[in-house]
Amino acid sequence: MEIGSIVYSKAGRDQGAYYAVVEIVDENTVRIADGNLRHIKNAKLKNVKHLQSTGDVLEKIAEKLKNGNQVFDQELFSALRFYNDNNK
Repeated sequence: MEIGSIVYSKAGRDQGAYYAVVEIVDENTVRIADGNLRHIKNAKLKNVKHLQSTGDVLEKIAEKLKNGNQVFDQELFSALRFYNDNNK
C-alpha cells in the first residue's frame, strides 16, 4: 500500500466504501479520505488489516501529496467517483 492507493474498507462504519490513502502513519496504520464525507484535512486513521487494496493508484493525487502540494477534496472525490458509482 502506498500514498494514492485506492482501497476498499472491509470493516467499520465505513465498510464497503472506497478511499484513497493520503498518508502512511506506520506499517499498520494509514490515513484515508474520499473528498466527500471524509475530507483530506480530516482523514480517517485506519488499520491496514481493515482495508483491501484495489491495486490501482491515483497517480496525479499521489504525486501532489508526495511533493507537498495541496490536493483539493473535489479532485479526490472526482477521481474516486468511478469506483463508488460502479460498486454500489
